[in-house]
Amino acid sequence: MRPLLTIDEFPEAGKAQVGGKAYSLAVMKEAGCRIPKTACIPCGVFEAYLNRTRLKDRIFLEINRLPLDQMRWEAIWDIALRIRNFFLTTPIPAALRNDLERSINWFCGETPVAVRSSAPGEDSASNSFAGLHDSYLNLSGTADILKHVKLVWASLYSDAALLYRKELGLDIHTSRMAVVIQELMPSDRSGIFFGQNPSNAGESVIEAVYGLNQGLVDGDIEPDRWILDRSTGRITKHTAPVRERNSVPAGTGIVFKDLHATAASTPPLTHREIRRIWEAGKRLEALFGSPQDVEWTFCRDRLTILQSRPVTGTGADPTGDKRSWYLTLHRSYENLRTLYEKIEHRLIPRMIADAEELGGKDLGALSPAALCSEIEKRQKIYDHWVKVYWDDFIPFAHGIRLFGQVYNDAVAPEDPYEFMILLENTGLKSVERNRRIEALARMIREDPELKRQLEGGLIPDAGHPFSVLLDAFIDQFGDLSCTTGSGSECQQGGMAVIRLLLEFSGRPPGSAVPTNQVDAAALKRAYLQSVPPHRLDFAGDILQLGRESFRLRDDDNIHLGRIEGRLFEAVQEGQRRLADPDADPQTIEALSALPALSISAQPATKPPERDRRSIEKWVRSRQIVGH
Repeated sequence: MRPLLTIDEFPEAGKAQVGGKAYSLAVMKEAGCRIPKTACIPCGVFEAYLNRTRLKDRIFLEINRLPLDQMRWEAIWDIALRIRNFFLTTPIPAALRNDLERSINWFCGETPVAVRSSAPGEDSASNSFAGLHDSYLNLSGTADILKHVKLVWASLYSDAALLYRKELGLDIHTSRMAVVIQELMPSDRSGIFFGQNPSNAGESVIEAVYGLNQGLVDGDIEPDRWILDRSTGRITKHTAPVRERNSVPAGTGIVFKDLHATAASTPPLTHREIRRIWEAGKRLEALFGSPQDVEWTFCRDRLTILQSRPVTGTGADPTGDKRSWYLTLHRSYENLRTLYEKIEHRLIPRMIADAEELGGKDLGALSPAALCSEIEKRQKIYDHWVKVYWDDFIPFAHGIRLFGQVYNDAVAPEDPYEFMILLENTGLKSVERNRRIEALARMIREDPELKRQLEGGLIPDAGHPFSVLLDAFIDQFGDLSCTTGSGSECQQGGMAVIRLLLEFSGRPPGSAVPTNQVDAAALKRAYLQSVPPHRLDFAGDILQLGRESFRLRDDDNIHLGRIEGRLFEAVQEGQRRLADPDADPQTIEALSALPALSISAQPATKPPERDRRSIEKWVRSRQIVGH
């Protein structure tokens, strides 16, 4: 089979060779739809590449290290990262590369193109997995196109694809990937048409932005949105965003530019154009036999269909499947940059302020009613920040992953984790926390009398240097005894930290000599020299974003841990009062009604033994979490 097929050859080659996306484009062209000039690198080329390079064996070993359903999300991403790096560092065999270069040069020369995935079964009626495999816009020249062809091949084993491997039929021995190469359309307006609204079967939906579709697909640009009556095409609702930017071709790839004032104040589509899109979508639905998810673009007055697939479901799963949530963690650079500004300048300062405000109260002096109100208040504040943690802080950690991908694409290092060296020494609060822990442990190590007191459950007086440093540590970092975001009860106060410090004091002092002797400055220079001149600013920005993501991924745990600690301080005070044999019935009734205190308290007849059991339970649970 030839290395590059024209669209007229797709039907004869068959869907098994050109994939669902390419085959659908051929069907649309035959039906008279306007589509871009299109060719396809068939699955046979992908198979030849894997077999001739022995890459299939290496991928097989990676995927079979451990059953994927027993892996955490991070471990699956690690597998995908390593496999992606295999493709980056494994050249296409010379004979095959020469054939591809000649064919691609004949098809498009230096004309900009889009390179898209087209896996068999990817866009079938039963399995429509939009966005699981990669696409790239505005590429020109055979070298750049072939590099991104390999990245599209690699996306067959992306973390998203691995998560849905059973639905996709992803088997190392049989899975294949074709690649569509399309002429890049000079788009004025672009968007998506949903023949059937996933959340309302009687509606169709059109989303549109100025410029290319990439900003809409990545979530960087909010689109104008029209809800249509599915049967008649009548507009029932229009939601207009704040229009500020559009995505346009620039060099290799795309950039975001500010919209002119006229465009910013005008919807990207007229009523007549909305009608044309709806009519085109209905024709495609009749052609393929089901409602379609259609990607389209306008160049002046010419409507062009870029691709069409069956409408994807909502992703809701009553069984609690969290894969669709995991996929939302993948954020683009523009999205992450906005998220960083929100976290650094709004959320973190508010968290710090809340923790400090809650820490300034004498809980022991509060009346029972006031203590109940304080516990409810702290629970509400803590619940709010746990939600923020999952909605904003965890997704921002994708900045580390995104920089790793950009770095590996530019440098193609042998070690796929080399990029982490450039993220270290970024002012992590955890580094300062660990220094403080070592300082406290050193005081215990060097003072046998202090160690004996602490082992006996006694903390020195408030003026003792150890107590001063301990109080300052707990005030800044919390007591380290709670699993961040767990919302479960844990041992509080100085004894929780002391247990950890006693353990650390029995170990040799931590080494101050850095274990990594790699020259980070040299790596940074090599990285920046590997990107095209027009991408230098972006390369520097994405490095800085990765560093901020690396720093905040741990700092946010500390800030949330402080708020969690404030909640359990109040809970502990409530438990103390419930355990008081002289507590009046009204106090017991009021405190027992709180969800946080719903577990009946037992009289504290043996405080040292109770503390010891709690500490041991905490140590075991932390080991489980850490493992």
